Amino acid sequence: MIVLGINAFHGDSAAVILRDGQIVAAVEEERFRRVKHWAGFPSRSIAWCLEEAGARLSDVDHVAINMRTKANMRARVAYLLKSRPEWSLVMSRLKTRSKRSGIVDLLHDAFPGERFAGRLHGVEHHVAHLASAFHASPFKEATAVSVDGFGDFSSAAWGVGRGTAISDEGRVFFPHSLGIFYQALTQYLGFPSYGDEYKVMGLAPYGRPSRLDEMRRIVRLLADGTFELDLAYFIHHRERVDDEWANGSPEFIDHFSPALVDLLGPRRTADDPLEQRHFDIACSVQAMYEEALFHLLRTLHSRHGLGAVVVAGGCGMNSVANGKIRRNTPFTDLYVQAAAGDAGGALGAALSVWHELGGTRSPPMDHASWGPAFADAAIATLLEQNAARLAEANCTHRRIDDEAALCRETAGAIADGQVVGWFQGRMEWGPRALGNRSILCDPRRADMKTILNIKIKRRESFRPFAPSILREAVAEWFEEEADVPFMTEVFQIRADRREKIPAVTHVDGSGRLQTVHRETSPRYHRLIDAFREATGVPMVLNTSFNENEPIVCTPGEALDCFLRTKMDVLVLENWMLRRSS
Repeated sequence: MIVLGINAFHGDSAAVILRDGQIVAAVEEERFRRVKHWAGFPSRSIAWCLEEAGARLSDVDHVAINMRTKANMRARVAYLLKSRPEWSLVMSRLKTRSKRSGIVDLLHDAFPGERFAGRLHGVEHHVAHLASAFHASPFKEATAVSVDGFGDFSSAAWGVGRGTAISDEGRVFFPHSLGIFYQALTQYLGFPSYGDEYKVMGLAPYGRPSRLDEMRRIVRLLADGTFELDLAYFIHHRERVDDEWANGSPEFIDHFSPALVDLLGPRRTADDPLEQRHFDIACSVQAMYEEALFHLLRTLHSRHGLGAVVVAGGCGMNSVANGKIRRNTPFTDLYVQAAAGDAGGALGAALSVWHELGGTRSPPMDHASWGPAFADAAIATLLEQNAARLAEANCTHRRIDDEAALCRETAGAIADGQVVGWFQGRMEWGPRALGNRSILCDPRRADMKTILNIKIKRRESFRPFAPSILREAVAEWFEEEADVPFMTEVFQIRADRREKIPAVTHVDGSGRLQTVHRETSPRYHRLIDAFREATGVPMVLNTSFNENEPIVCTPGEALDCFLRTKMDVLVLENWMLRRSS
């Protein structure tokens, strides 16, 4: 049985193919369109997934989309009758639902001459999130939690996963949302773009939670474990706040009202310098989010008494909060899949349909290598076609077939302080580069963040870089010992180790780690092990292979990024390119 999962007409449009319940391919549309967070119909992702599966549209038995038109209808009607929001807000919601209801027609338009004769399933937004978390996890039983902005009129949902089923136990409905709270305060702090919340996470450790009392006026915790917003500080419940996705790129107006400015003081614009009060507000926003999340999780643990929890939804990408769940709640085991946000809804919709149809439990997703890969012959041809560009840039290249030698030489370049582009195997599923489309550096150098930002990234100085560490070395370097294969949690680095790895140690002593397994990432593990042999440090600095764009997908995109930046070395599978000094 072939199930095609789709996230469409929302940020991080994506597609997934399952064959008999097992993932065959998963990819976000932005990687093909080259527009961050691209929204719309993911026709290129679908085409690639079908090609990878060796299938045609007519071979697909079921199409699952992470939206159900009639979900939570009673709550919708009650809100409309009580609140009477602006007509433009209602029409915007109806327009999006209309687009999604025409999925079969869009499939036929995208694949002329082919027909989809299977069954179309609408899977409620948060049901898809819960399914993406639990069905992909290694747990036979777990509490499942989804928290985000909004989807199908709710912002949070929870239940219990057992075997192939997930109970649907509760909801927080529109207009109350932790995702909207975080997004509105992100805008207030001068970060207006879709997905900028991670900048507030990076800013928070520079401040103190001195504005937490004000945050508790904005978000109120309820006795049943849920939360509600004081709507006086927001406008999303009465006005349309999401603009058209121009060329696939999301644009939003401010979600907050003038009352928020009265409470916190003048908003920061993108060009204003960062001051201590901005650091303190960012810290207080993160603290409030954590307080609300842990309040919900503690309530659910007391209700069910399970040791494991799985988390999804856009807020599931809050790696700082995720890393504190074991410390601040009774849960002892946590799983957050690689694409916890809306892209992951495509996976969750497909998994939900597979299990609803009686499919056996899917194997756990223990790696994220589900995207395109490229043959050595294609890379050789690319280098031959670009010989003139390489010569002009004073670049040499050669093939190294001995993997051990390739890893030793690459590790040596990293240890010498060089910036290395590392392009291997299948592209990662989700927003993180995990050693297949990565830029790698020496974590021991205190100046490496500055070097990276000068040579390639050009990003804010307060944003940290992350360590990829051998799985077997985690306990020696971090205060917690756990598996984090998708870089979805932040742990405290041991105090006596921090000065050894300043490039990946944030101002509060933390690091957003990725644990690297020999079984699931053999070449990347071998590279880091070679770096360990040379330096005594079992990790490298890992950041995404891009320059203010989506992560590179193809060898050509990797080569272009290498040539237009000041990267020192590029490793394309078995090919090593070096710039002359």
